[in-house]
Amino acid sequence: MCYMGRHRSCSVWDFKSFLNSVADSGPVAHKEDDIIHNHVPLKIFNGHKDEGYAIDWSPLVTGRLVSGDCNSCIHLWEPSSSTWDVDTKPFVGHSASVEDLQWSPTEGDVFASCSVDGKICIWDVRTEKKPCMSIKAHNADVNVISWNRLASCMIASGCDDGSFSIRDLRFIKDDGAVVAHFEYHKHPITSVEWSPHEASTLAVSSADHQLTIWDLSLEKDAEEEAEFRAKMKEQANAPEDLPPQLLFVHQGQKDLKELHWHPQIPGMIVSTAADGFNVLMPSNIDTTIAGADKPTLAPLG
Repeated sequence: MCYMGRHRSCSVWDFKSFLNSVADSGPVAHKEDDIIHNHVPLKIFNGHKDEGYAIDWSPLVTGRLVSGDCNSCIHLWEPSSSTWDVDTKPFVGHSASVEDLQWSPTEGDVFASCSVDGKICIWDVRTEKKPCMSIKAHNADVNVISWNRLASCMIASGCDDGSFSIRDLRFIKDDGAVVAHFEYHKHPITSVEWSPHEASTLAVSSADHQLTIWDLSLEKDAEEEAEFRAKMKEQANAPEDLPPQLLFVHQGQKDLKELHWHPQIPGMIVSTAADGFNVLMPSNIDTTIAGADKPTLAPLG
């Protein structure tokens, strides 16, 4: 596990033994409790010039990670034996705080970053420490990004103004790079993540205390909506400005901060907030039945 926060240092910890002990339901022995409290990190890096919160482990190169700080700098960590070699010369390309980092799901040497400067940058660790590509993604802080692991040309970004966008990296030099843009949320986007099981589905959380699930493959179907309203006897009328791609809205948590899809269980999400965490599995996210026909439009659940 890698941790970075307000103290400028970035540290890597090995919690494998503690995770393995979770299966033991017995009380923690006094000796084991001492071991937990006296546990020390495998590596501490003090090269960041400011606090930071952006970290991502490579899904392709075991042990490789990048860390970003509020001073606009990004450092590369390379695994070496039982420790890490951290390049003290940072990647520089942003003009403000680095907010999030994402490794490419298909290229082990490529990663993306987003920043308060409104940009998304694409980097290659094999080249000079300058971005290969710099995109003006939003007119406000870009808080979070997610690189689609099933459709690697797609990257999602969440903005401080409550909007989020989807870009096709194949057309990044053209005006058609933005394939979708939504302004449903009215407060800053705090987390965004593509589903690991469905290429067109992603989840978004916001400071408006909502977690939403979206399917970009859906389109408005007036005929099907009319049939559904007739079946429900006009009890299910949706607002006219409701995006047809919106599948599900989860409420009840205060100050949502982060969400993640379960890597093995399709449709399951864990979300963290100021008042705790939730594990949810919306009933109208039909990804668990093999060969099931995908609905054109699913009602809010």
